[in-house]
Amino acid sequence: MSLDLVFCGTPQFAVPTLETLAAAGFRIHLVVTQPDRPKGRGLELVASSVKQSALKLKFPISQPDRIKNNDAFRAQLAALKPDAIVVVGYGRIIPQWMLDLPPLGNINLHASLLPKYRGAAPIQWAIANGETVTGVTTMRIDAGLDTGDILLQQELPIMPDDTSESLAPRLAAIGADLVVDTLHRLQAQMIQPRPQDDAQAALAPILKKEDGLVDFSRSAAEIYNRIRGFQPWPGAYTKFRGKNLQIVKARPANDSLPPAELHIHPDRLLVGCGHGSSLELLEIQLEGKKRSSAQDFLRGYRPSQGEKLG
Repeated sequence: MSLDLVFCGTPQFAVPTLETLAAAGFRIHLVVTQPDRPKGRGLELVASSVKQSALKLKFPISQPDRIKNNDAFRAQLAALKPDAIVVVGYGRIIPQWMLDLPPLGNINLHASLLPKYRGAAPIQWAIANGETVTGVTTMRIDAGLDTGDILLQQELPIMPDDTSESLAPRLAAIGADLVVDTLHRLQAQMIQPRPQDDAQAALAPILKKEDGLVDFSRSAAEIYNRIRGFQPWPGAYTKFRGKNLQIVKARPANDSLPPAELHIHPDRLLVGCGHGSSLELLEIQLEGKKRSSAQDFLRGYRPSQGEKLG
């Protein structure tokens, strides 16, 4: 017997789960997603990735501005009598009345191995902190922030050159299959939910612009991990001759250089970092200019040996 579901999600990360649930034969009676948002220079309203997918799949869609004290939305969900509500990156706190509604609960897919990296940016912070393994967790949502009982987990290695943009689709793919497996096992009463160990918890707070500011007192490895983790936003940035300089691509080098000092090899551009380390800058973007290779930057701006960033 298939389950009756309501699906709540917004970003591209949630799309594989929605599509995999549909392909697996679950009855999705409603897709709930954030309202269309203005984007681009023209500020045209753009539908979320989940809405675009739901339209293709011809699922009913709801886009409430708020859900906590929304009587019409509450009545709509109650009338559907879902067996479970699946939540993937919806972007709203799930109110208690929704938690209490379906018999199998509100099932969330989270892009970390909980209790590590609770919060809004688990993929970014796992890479930024130098983790070599992450994964996905299905859990039953409770009133806390990603604190609910764990249902299933699956690990995934983080490759040395992974960015948040390359890692997220792989996590989304294995997460979609894990949600399907979780629902099948819940239906068969073959899962023993286990509480999270709060003592092992780590937070992955929403990213701020200032998280991208490069601190050259950090080691090259630390800075490199943050460059990878904070793609595409806030990225990694510093100052060069008073203008913002985005470090788009870099890699740790072997030279020991003073922090923030530029060192020019014939066709390579290095910058000193903390603990006697250095980064080779590969691709950069100066404020108001296009992205360029380090070689083009050297030819265009002719930085002097020992000139400082920041």
